[in-house]
Amino acid sequence: MYEPNVVGDWQEYDEHAGLRVRVHRLEAAEPPRGRDDAAEGLTYFSVRVTVENRGALHPTVHLEDGHIDVRIGPDGESAFIDWRNSQFIEGFDVYPLRRATAVLFAAGPEASLGQIDVQIQLRVDDEWADRRLWAGGIGLDERTAHPGVGREGLACQISNFLRDQAEEGTA
Repeated sequence: MYEPNVVGDWQEYDEHAGLRVRVHRLEAAEPPRGRDDAAEGLTYFSVRVTVENRGALHPTVHLEDGHIDVRIGPDGESAFIDWRNSQFIEGFDVYPLRRATAVLFAAGPEASLGQIDVQIQLRVDDEWADRRLWAGGIGLDERTAHPGVGREGLACQISNFLRDQAEEGTA
């Protein structure tokens, strides 16, 4: 991991040709099966992780509890992960030109949700892929980088342009 991706960015895996992943739709949301008692006083949010196969093979993808780490606030404290309400990718064959999406529900103090870091370590065909990191926050547009990600000026503009071009064909 060199520079974190902005929430909404696609990240390709060199070691798995055609496979790419993105963290997107970071938003305030209540869990579908009700709040966990341990999250009392915390604000819930959801985040989606989509794995897409643009290659010729059909790898088996695992994105389960323990493969996703969510940190919030400027100190990077661990968010409460609601495993009961979350939906994971458990040994799914992603065929060419197909996608699989995991939906994660987490919670934290409302004041800390302006900066959220999501780290993913995908398992593909029983091999661990490199870790990838996405940065974003509740209340921030996916098309803008927040100050914590270290992107400024021209680099941010290029990233936004490339993301806009990639998303035109993936809606």
